[in-house]
Amino acid sequence: MDEHGVDPLADEDVFRVLGPDGRPLPDATVPDLSDDRFRAIYRALVTTRRFDERAVSLQRQGRIGTYAPCAGQEASAVGSTHALADRDLISYQYREHGAIVARDLLSEYLPYWMGHESGTEAIAEGNVFPLNIGIAAHLPHAVGAAWAFDYRSEDRVVAAHFGGGATSEGDFHEAMNFAGVFDTPTLFCCHANGWAISIPESAQTASATFAEKAAAYGFDGVRVDGMDPLASYAITREAAERARGSADGSEGDVSRPTLIEFVEYRFGAHTTADDPTAYRDPDDVDPWRALDPLDRMEAFLRETGRIDDEGVEAIRDEADEVVADAIDFAESAEADPTDMFDHAYAELPPEIRRQRDELLAAVDEHGKEAFLRGE
Repeated sequence: MDEHGVDPLADEDVFRVLGPDGRPLPDATVPDLSDDRFRAIYRALVTTRRFDERAVSLQRQGRIGTYAPCAGQEASAVGSTHALADRDLISYQYREHGAIVARDLLSEYLPYWMGHESGTEAIAEGNVFPLNIGIAAHLPHAVGAAWAFDYRSEDRVVAAHFGGGATSEGDFHEAMNFAGVFDTPTLFCCHANGWAISIPESAQTASATFAEKAAAYGFDGVRVDGMDPLASYAITREAAERARGSADGSEGDVSRPTLIEFVEYRFGAHTTADDPTAYRDPDDVDPWRALDPLDRMEAFLRETGRIDDEGVEAIRDEADEVVADAIDFAESAEADPTDMFDHAYAELPPEIRRQRDELLAAVDEHGKEAFLRGE
């Protein structure tokens, strides 16, 4: 609760495990996890927050490109990823950096934000689809991958992340319809953070909730406190089990998709190119800060004797080191100008080939140093 005793989700019908103070709610069932797993979830939350802070700073210094901050939304990405198997595929939008951290891919991933496509190639090796900037454009592909897993009787599911604004796109509805008709093992992870960039939810959809949109496509939708890492874990785990059905092709439960609405709030801007004070009152953010996922998870661990001051400090130090190492690794990458011409065409069209040859001739004439940004 905030300083006035207001819990912004108190009157919402959302699944929760932890209350605002980090204590399990009276009727809640805490996931049956080892102490090490609980601490791993907290470690990923702390590391994600630290990465987020450093990434915003790096963008302001001109060391990375436009970046989508995730402060306030770490729990849904981290908790849901911990609920999946390593073999499961994550189809990433652009704000779920906690999924990358939970899969221990941060160093491989950061080069993307510095302009190196090797960053998206690397996370693909960790079963994370390269992040998608086109809103909802990745959802049909995610469903297609899930359908393929089902067709081949592979015990794998796909967790597809997207924001509430994506539900206004045709790709969302096509993907939902296909998943419902063909029972694909898909988890539609909708991050309802209150805004579609600068448009509030109330002006973006007439539905009372995003979760209820699943009914039109014949499967379940569920709402969860997306700032509660344990609730995010529990709901995703249940949805993943439903999606698996009988993965070996034997008779039994049928694989079914689920739409999960993670109700949360982004503390900062939509991206570093955005000024949220232009469309929302900064005071509106304060009640949500009382639900900060890091504070709630730390309080839970302390209350249950799973961590103390020394343990918290050790995790914070480790997070600093992980993020610092990732930045060092990313900044050591050397760009090859020919990379920008690769992977778009099987054979370069004449005009693109001409542009490539012109660039390479200029580099040869003037030297690579002439094209490097001065420090």
